[in-house]
Amino acid sequence: MDFTSIFNGYALGLLGAGLAAALACSGSGLGTGYAGQAGAGLVSEDPSKFGKAMILQVIPGTQGLYGFVIWFLAFNKLVPGMSIAEGWQIFGACLPIGIGGLVSGAAQGKVAASSMNILAKKPDDWSKGMILCITVEFYAILSLLASFMMLNGISIG
Repeated sequence: MDFTSIFNGYALGLLGAGLAAALACSGSGLGTGYAGQAGAGLVSEDPSKFGKAMILQVIPGTQGLYGFVIWFLAFNKLVPGMSIAEGWQIFGACLPIGIGGLVSGAAQGKVAASSMNILAKKPDDWSKGMILCITVEFYAILSLLASFMMLNGISIG
């Protein structure tokens, strides 16, 4: 048994799909963790701000959802016995959301954590922090669209 019989196109595609989900979910985990730490500190001082703090914490979680959507789409394109070239196409199509989700999820979590300061000091202006978070979200959406369009351009068979 040689290397290409073990590491074939199907394995490459599966690796790409797995990375899309794993990296994007890792970014969301980091981001929601950063925001959660800041939110926990805020809520310990003022429990009435829990609802708004939770909304800020949840925002960085979207990257993981985007990665899972691409995992699902990529997984549905996988065919046993597919060529290595087809596997590389799927692998490459999964990278934008994997890398983009990892970086933007962590960065968005830091913005959300900082936005907890707005909520703490000027509760009526907390939506400004959400707008700052949404700016980072835009790049996660671009990564999702890039992966989606790349996957839709692949024909297997």
